[in-house]
Amino acid sequence: MNLVPVLQVTILISAVLVVLLVLLQQRGASLGAGLGGSGELYTTRRGLDKSLFNATIVVAVIFILSILGLLLIPS
Repeated sequence: MNLVPVLQVTILISAVLVVLLVLLQQRGASLGAGLGGSGELYTTRRGLDKSLFNATIVVAVIFILSILGLLLIPS
């Protein structure tokens, strides 16, 4: 069985999912925070925010492992 096409599809899907999951995460930083206008605020992640954070980590690990797998498979 040829694993290269499977890994290529996995890379493509996980890359799109990582981008979407990162964009879905909310941050309290506004434009003023980027310009140094506000101080740091520490909050804990709860509920959907925590689930999105954990899903982002899992999908990013899948993305990295599939790239490494594609690099290690001889062509």
